[in-house]
Amino acid sequence: MPRTDFDITVPDLTGRRALVTGASDGIGLGIATRLAAAGAEVLLPVRNPRKGEAALDAIRARVPGAEVSLRTLDLSSLTSVAELGETLLAEDRPIHLLVNNAGVMTPPARQTTADGFELQFGTNHLGHFALVARLLPLLRAGRARVTSQISVAANRNAINWDDLNWERSYDGMRAYSQSKIAFGLFGLELDRRSAAGDWGITSNLSHPGVAPTNLLAARPEVGRARDTLGVRVIRVLSARGILLGTVRTAQLPALYAATSPQAERGAFYGPGGPGRLGGPPAPQKLYSRLRSTDEARRIWARSEELTGLRCA
Repeated sequence: MPRTDFDITVPDLTGRRALVTGASDGIGLGIATRLAAAGAEVLLPVRNPRKGEAALDAIRARVPGAEVSLRTLDLSSLTSVAELGETLLAEDRPIHLLVNNAGVMTPPARQTTADGFELQFGTNHLGHFALVARLLPLLRAGRARVTSQISVAANRNAINWDDLNWERSYDGMRAYSQSKIAFGLFGLELDRRSAAGDWGITSNLSHPGVAPTNLLAARPEVGRARDTLGVRVIRVLSARGILLGTVRTAQLPALYAATSPQAERGAFYGPGGPGRLGGPPAPQKLYSRLRSTDEARRIWARSEELTGLRCA
């Protein structure tokens, strides 16, 4: 059985302020816990206050004295993103680490955000784009490292440029792939623009491989009343150490990308095992869908148009 007891060393993060989206459970909660254990002040922006409080309790149980607190955020609402931006700008404290981890995956029927965007594109990509745009002054002040969590799904399908919101022919998995391709292109373009404009921000990408997280589990809020067959198979394979990772190992690529002195700007990290589905974190070959700088500039421009925000 392949080993799953590997780990990474997280450097001392005392004095650093970190924000992790999607940290109320799963991979995000694991990342937030490790950052707190390394001495960072960790902000958990959450949509569900009850889950957020449970996450705080879990972190404090693992890390007595952890400096961790909740903020309110619903990435499927540009108004909510703006409100969080106003809150943090009013606090006027630099952000040193931003891990864009939250996401939604394959609602069985097409759904839309509060602003009318297809749910996955609007949450996974546009919500995070708007968050970075709103927090840009604090990220620049902190010379932040921004790590954006994409997916192996970004190695399939394409951006549906003629119908970004999938109004004519919704396909849940293709829409999910699009959201992660767009998000990856944005993360790479952020690093290029920061370097060109001397913003002081470094940006890179990660992916968790495949692990039994809640993305494919029962989620009534996205119209999925029961666990999918996919997540049931993933749980069995993960428990037996066959190819896939665990929730603990799946958090390591993003943690490495966000904190390691060896992690490079504009780079891509994921599991290093067979098929890049599990195993210790390692540099990854950039997916073909993420290599076009023209497409990166195009999605940046469209994202500014759709959100009404200039990210500069």
